[in-house]
Amino acid sequence: AAGIRSSLRPYPATFLGSSEITLAELALAYTIFPNGGWRPNTPHILERIEEKDGTVVWDAKRTRTRQTVIKPETAYEVHSCLADALESGTGKAARTQFGLKKLPAAGKTGTAYDFTDALFAGYDSNFTCAVWMGFDKPQKIYRGAFGRELALPVWVDIMNAAAERYPPRENMRPANLKEVEICSRSGLLATDKCYDGVATANGNAVQRRSTYMEIATPTQMPTESCNVHGEPRARLVRDLPSGDLPRAELAVDLSKVTPVIVKSPTLLADKDPYNSLKSTLKPAPEPEAEKELAEKAKIDDSAGENRVKSATPEKVSGPASEPLNQTPDSAAPIRKAIPVEPQEKKPAEIRRAIPVKPLDQVNEEQTLLKSATPPPSDLGD
Repeated sequence: AAGIRSSLRPYPATFLGSSEITLAELALAYTIFPNGGWRPNTPHILERIEEKDGTVVWDAKRTRTRQTVIKPETAYEVHSCLADALESGTGKAARTQFGLKKLPAAGKTGTAYDFTDALFAGYDSNFTCAVWMGFDKPQKIYRGAFGRELALPVWVDIMNAAAERYPPRENMRPANLKEVEICSRSGLLATDKCYDGVATANGNAVQRRSTYMEIATPTQMPTESCNVHGEPRARLVRDLPSGDLPRAELAVDLSKVTPVIVKSPTLLADKDPYNSLKSTLKPAPEPEAEKELAEKAKIDDSAGENRVKSATPEKVSGPASEPLNQTPDSAAPIRKAIPVEPQEKKPAEIRRAIPVKPLDQVNEEQTLLKSATPPPSDLGD
């Protein structure tokens, strides 16, 4: 459909460029993107043939037919990728080093394995150009012969010369494509919380926006917000229907349990009857309880006075002429330590085990007697 008639190998690596095609087929395939999804039926080199008097003998426009290959939205999405490759990818040297003018263009470099081929294919709104460098018989050009160093400078000179006579214009974006901000961490719709901490050169951490702009159709656009930054749980409850949520099986049959009916809200807007939000050390007593506490305090005070009186020491009787000067320290009984005489040490009895002989050699009673009473000569060892 793209105009490539060369045989392609049926392998996934074909999408990376492992099959050989002609340079004309490559340029024809690239015309799909600036044309919004269509390409000419056949490529041509001549635009028209005129006689001396200006009579048109042949015009390519009369025989030109279009063939739609992909959707306009898909063509513009690929175009945006190729434009980024030229501005900030492998083809950025076109403007920074080789002098590409400020014109809306896009393109991509290409380098074959072992540096046998170097390519660059690109376009603007008027022209599509593909450049190839290599040998007629494949061999290494030189090590490091990339397409951005060999083919890109030639492509830049051609596009600059064509832009002088045919000024290019911006490619129009289809109305069905919308620009949307995506979080680079989650790949979902960005929120106001999509920031990440980034360390600067001086070691300070700063918050930077972790998002990028993307274009997508309504069917391609994500419907959920970022679940990495912010509160993903609340978003999950809002999006999923209650029937789709996973339910765990209960070990107890709740149908036999009488439910507790809530008579009033447990927490109001400006009241906290259970001190669940603002904890207190001691709750304030009720008016009736205050009276009971006051009466109980009086009873405790009177009982405490009686205990103090009973604990007061009695006066010591003595001669009238002798003054009585007692202090709490002198009134307290003085305790003295009584020395303890050491106990008489008795000689320790040492017993030694005697090997037990078989019962058929020694009588059992003699064996028990010997083991219970050691010989006198063993005391003192």
